[in-house]
Amino acid sequence: MITGYDEAVSALTDPRLSNSPVKVTGLAEEMAHQERTNVLMASMLVADGDDHTRLRNLVSKAFTARRVDQLAPRVQEHTDAFLDAFAARGSADLVTEFALPLPMAVLSELIGIPAEGQPDFARLAVGLIMPPNTPERLAKGARARAELVEFFEPLIAARKAEPRDDLLSALCAAQAEERISDRELLSMAILLTLAGHETTASVIANGVHALLRNPDQCAVLRNDPDLLPGAIEELLRYEGPVSRGVARFTVEDFEIAGVTIPAGEMIIVGLAAANRDPARYDRPDILDVARREVPSQLAFGHGAHFCLGAPLARAEARIAIGSLLRRFPDLELATPDESLARREGILRGMATLPVTFTPQK
Repeated sequence: MITGYDEAVSALTDPRLSNSPVKVTGLAEEMAHQERTNVLMASMLVADGDDHTRLRNLVSKAFTARRVDQLAPRVQEHTDAFLDAFAARGSADLVTEFALPLPMAVLSELIGIPAEGQPDFARLAVGLIMPPNTPERLAKGARARAELVEFFEPLIAARKAEPRDDLLSALCAAQAEERISDRELLSMAILLTLAGHETTASVIANGVHALLRNPDQCAVLRNDPDLLPGAIEELLRYEGPVSRGVARFTVEDFEIAGVTIPAGEMIIVGLAAANRDPARYDRPDILDVARREVPSQLAFGHGAHFCLGAPLARAEARIAIGSLLRRFPDLELATPDESLARREGILRGMATLPVTFTPQK
């Protein structure tokens, strides 16, 4: 495991580390089986070099800063609609009623998932974010993958027959031009929806939770909304959506920080640990929404595999958290912080976030 900030940046840009576990000798047989049975093994998540560049370029235009600016009004409309739904009640679970459904609504419009299909996708996504560390979870993940294939196949067929102005139609057009295979198209659709949904939901819920646990910082942000863009970066640094880190695989002997790691090993780059590195950040365990000296936080990774959807996730978090603080000036946790459960899975997120506030008509 790599935990230092500078070492993490170095590892995430070093060509001796691969995203593909297939290249690791000890895992070759298992990974060959995975490639045949796990559609996500055809995604850019585990691709390197030219394959990664080809797949990433197919969808990168959908997540540029310009495209995100165009999407911002719709993000605000969705945000207001979800807040309206519980404003009169004076209480809400901000995970199930806000943080989870908001990115799903935004992504569904962007990618092309019909509204009636969103609950099914959200249900199946849970099976894919569980760590596969028990036979039961392995089986649940396999079932979820199979059902997600069944979920997307008719959508893809429909977009091939009648293209629309959505990302799924654009991917179908690329497949027709033989720039992406059928399996890669299916994998891309699942990956984009899964990654953009669960991670952004965790960014929003973790951010709100951190602010409510630090009421002095919440007050600073309320009093100076211009701090919001920088505050989002600080919240990502302080408690991002990836806890353990991201995996890389050594394709040759790799030396870092005076330690030689042999070829054929798996390395975990601890993004959350790097974001709390005291050699890089002053008082790293303190939340400071006005922090000035912050170097680029690593919650979205670094290098060629830097999160493609980071601009959209930042915009959604900025709009969601900013709107929530403006709308409910006395927002507070409804239960003791220590009783709040985390979502099980490979991401770090809240299972529930009950809050109270003055009801609004």
